[in-house]
Order: sequence, then C-alpha cells, then structure tokens
Amino acid sequence: MKYLPQQVIFDLDDTLVHCNKYFDLILGQYFELMAGWFGDTGLTTGEVRAKQVEIDVETVNASGLASDNFPKSLIATYRFFCEKYGRAFDPFEERQLMKLGLSVYDQEIEAYPGMVETLDALKQDGHDLYLYTGGDDTIQRRKIEQMKLDSYFNERIYIRQHKNVEALEGILSALSFDRTRTWMIGNSLRTDVLPALTAGIHSIYLKQQNEWLYNLIELQHERKHAVTTINALYEVLPVIRNASRRKHHG
Repeated sequence: MKYLPQQVIFDLDDTLVHCNKYFDLILGQYFELMAGWFGDTGLTTGEVRAKQVEIDVETVNASGLASDNFPKSLIATYRFFCEKYGRAFDPFEERQLMKLGLSVYDQEIEAYPGMVETLDALKQDGHDLYLYTGGDDTIQRRKIEQMKLDSYFNERIYIRQHKNVEALEGILSALSFDRTRTWMIGNSLRTDVLPALTAGIHSIYLKQQNEWLYNLIELQHERKHAVTTINALYEVLPVIRNASRRKHHG
C-alpha cells in the first residue's frame, strides 16, 4: 500500500515514554514526609496536594519546563505551611526535599506499549518523523539516548523549555512544513493540541487517565471537533494511514 508521506511530530513525555507516574511516586513520598513534620497541626494530604499543584502550575507558567521547578514547588509548599503553622524553616529538611524532587529524573525510562511498533511502522510507510519535547535539554537527551529514539528521528529533535504556540510555530516556519500533511501527537491539551490547532496542523490527542493539571485546559467547542482523540499509542498508526491513503487517492 502506498501512502502520501506525512510529517508526524511526536511529543516525548507521556506520549512515547512514561513520565507522570514517576512524579506521582515522588509526591507520595513527599506527602509522607509532610505528614510526619506537620502531623500535630491537622494538615491533610489533600491540602498539601492542592497547594503544591497551585505552586507548580504558577511556576511553569512563569519559567517554563525547567528541571528544578518540581523540587522548588515541594520546598515552596513546605514553607507555605511552615509560615501558616508558625514552624521554622529547617535547612536540612529543605535539602532533603530538593534531593527528593530531583530524584524524579533518576528513574528508569520506560516506553509506552506500542512505541517501537508504531514508530517502526510509520517509518516503513515512508513518513517523516519528528520529536518535539519540553524540558531540560540534558535530561531529555538522556531519555532519547536510552530509548534509542535517534534511530527514528535523527537530527529532527527539538527540545524547548517553553513549549507553547510560539515555540511550535517557530519550528514549523523555520523548516517550511507542509501544514496540510503535518501532525502533532501528544498528551497535553495545553502544549501539544492547542498550539497545533493554532498553527493549522492536524492534532492527535493521546488522552491519559491521570494527567498533570497543567496540561488540562478547555478547548473551544469548534476546536474540539478538529482533534482526533485516542486512548493508546498504537491507535496512531491507523489514523495516519487512513488520512494518508485518502490524500494519496484524492
């Protein structure tokens, strides 16, 4: 079967490889520490969780996807409740939280089911594959290297600290993408789907069960209909094949 080649851009974290589950694991340890330190105040895990999310989202909005945002949000939340309950900041506890927060980046990288099969099939079909991810360059390069993703994307890898409408538009414009056959595939409505729709390219939304609050935004009604929503990575292939087959014969 011949397919009209598509330009397929993949997000990395929680699209091709696991990410959020490691943050949830570290947060579980954080809540245990906070319960021990503030146990006599009546502070609940729900209160700690709500404040940490609030601070985390504010920080990312201000400074992008920097690697120290997460540990800093743990410390800022700790300080908020220290001030609320008249407890002195403890430098040892803060160093402990910084170390705990940074340990999220030491976790073993794990591919989502269907990653290799999907990339192999798209490559064999003749499509051009691109990787566009947000975060710290060193950390993201390590993931890419461990997963041997450069065998699919070669030099077509783009890492940005601010992953937004402007960043995607910059990539599309610089490389003169044909937007009628370009796709953005990712798990974030904020950083993958909305920028893609704004740029006038196709969007595939990989919906995750437990999504980071920062990624969840409300799309305008007409834009919702322009998005193909899937629940597993292996669903990407038939979507791309159907579209490229129609265009090939169109």
